[in-house]
Amino acid sequence: MSAFVYILRCADGSYYVGSARGESLERRMGEHQAGTFAGYTSRRRPVTLVYAEQFLQITDAIAMERRIEGWSRAKKEALIRGDWDALTRLAKRPGSQ
Repeated sequence: MSAFVYILRCADGSYYVGSARGESLERRMGEHQAGTFAGYTSRRRPVTLVYAEQFLQITDAIAMERRIEGWSRAKKEALIRGDWDALTRLAKRPGSQ
């Protein structure tokens, strides 16, 4: 069964990173839009899907979700744009070459 990691842009301009199992990405987006579950996105609707990546295992999607959650806004935006050069540059520690 496949899984997804996704990034939503919320109405306030913030980003939400989540994961979903199987073929349920569309259903999960509907739940976020409807405010089905109390939480971060329910108070920041409407939301827009700006990035999604499919994985074979839910454990891989969850690991990527946790990784992305720790990233800076600039790094998340580079991922959303598909700007691999900026993503690589932003991944380096300041002062390292």
